[in-house]
Amino acid sequence: MKEINEKQNLKAAEMSRRKFLSVAATGVAGLTILPSFTVSGLGHMAPSDKLYIAKLGCGGMGAADLECLVNTPRKNAVIAYLCDVDGRMAAGAQKKFPKAPLYEDWRELYEKEHKNFDAVCISTPDHNHAIQAFGAMRMGKHVYLQKPLSHDIYEARILTDAAKKYKVVTQMGDQGNSCDGMKTMREWLDADLIGDIQKVYCWTNRPVWPQGIPWPTAKASVPKELNWDLWLGTARHVDYIENLIPFNWRGWWEFGTGALGDMGCHIIGPPFKLLGLGYPSEVSCSVTNQFTDIFKEAYYPESAPVASSIRFKFKQQNGKNLDLYWMDGGIMPERFDEIDPNADMTTAMGDLDPLDVEGATVFVGTKGKISCGWGGSDPRLWVNDGSKKPLFAKDVNLPQKYERIEGGTNGHYWAWIDSCIAGYDKANVESPFEGYAGPLTEAVLMGNLILRSYNIREEVKRNDSVYGEMEAFLYPGRNITYQWDGANMRITNFEAANQFVKREYRKGWEELKL
Repeated sequence: MKEINEKQNLKAAEMSRRKFLSVAATGVAGLTILPSFTVSGLGHMAPSDKLYIAKLGCGGMGAADLECLVNTPRKNAVIAYLCDVDGRMAAGAQKKFPKAPLYEDWRELYEKEHKNFDAVCISTPDHNHAIQAFGAMRMGKHVYLQKPLSHDIYEARILTDAAKKYKVVTQMGDQGNSCDGMKTMREWLDADLIGDIQKVYCWTNRPVWPQGIPWPTAKASVPKELNWDLWLGTARHVDYIENLIPFNWRGWWEFGTGALGDMGCHIIGPPFKLLGLGYPSEVSCSVTNQFTDIFKEAYYPESAPVASSIRFKFKQQNGKNLDLYWMDGGIMPERFDEIDPNADMTTAMGDLDPLDVEGATVFVGTKGKISCGWGGSDPRLWVNDGSKKPLFAKDVNLPQKYERIEGGTNGHYWAWIDSCIAGYDKANVESPFEGYAGPLTEAVLMGNLILRSYNIREEVKRNDSVYGEMEAFLYPGRNITYQWDGANMRITNFEAANQFVKREYRKGWEELKL
């Protein structure tokens, strides 16, 4: 445990994601709202040294985002407005920002106050990400949007194109992208320390909420503080579900994007960026099956699976194919030979704190391996010498080639604020929608497309030699390799899967079109 103890003393910028959220959510300091506001318009650039922000989603991750927005050393962010459909989630932010008016409906906020703020920070459930961000960009507002950018592949493409069309500064909330580890790993790869990359493994402890379960049938009363219709937003109308809010919506395809959507941008992000990957060309998967009776498989198409393993095939910039493996729900790669037999593999390869493990990424090269925690944090080098001991940045001691981001994970927010003030043409952010966050989100959601297609079924009759005639189902989307035309957002060898590229919004909610 010597290496673990040594690394646990690293600077706070490399802290675990859960601790980052906890620290951020408990330390919000209020700012005084100035009496006059800048006037925003299409392509607006704030004329002053302050950025006026409307905050959508104020509890949970939203509270953490609020703290990081206002703790910039330059004090150049002003929380101008708050918006949340749930009064319980908004209560803490209201106390800390008493001069920021609170809205329940983001559409009303946009309509009435669009001249009085410059940017929007969005920390709402996945199914409303795209419409809220698109509405802001269309008004010329800069956008900070939590990961994943969207619920659907089509939405991610629209947001990417909108950022370019409306010339606004965008940043996805994968704050690990700004930690020192990403720069360190780029320097290691540039120095060819592990040779040609042969494959990449990514895994997480998610889901940490219920998945692989039937749609609830119990009736429940809507809490008086919650506007349920507004929370549903673009999703189809369903009765209120107990314990769905504030977290368990992640496991339902109607609202969330499962384990992959929650952590994929954090854990797949490092290889996607550092290896310059684009759209995958092929995807295949295996999923945990559940049975309710003899030969009777459970059918829960509304819920993401208990566990899954996905193989993405990418083309690297050197022209060679790369297999990237994603695993969740307790599934992990075969144990790497470099690890001591008594060591926890995820702790050794990725997250250092055994009580706060969220996942790991491992680059496998011809000369060795590079591993890291979520978002590229705490990278370590494993050379092929049989030592079973990782080398950390101080051990490798390469010259620093790339400038580090001030503030690390906090600096992810600060860089966005500075870039919004500087303007679109001078933006310097790590996760812009164009060229990175949009294509990454599409790749992540491509994995969800295949997981959802796994449950497409056709009813047939089966004569069993023991049990006689039985109801049975064929699953044509299983055990095949999906061919993906990324440019056109289509599966070319299983048409039924394309229903998951784009969903229909509930009546009354505008479809996204440029």
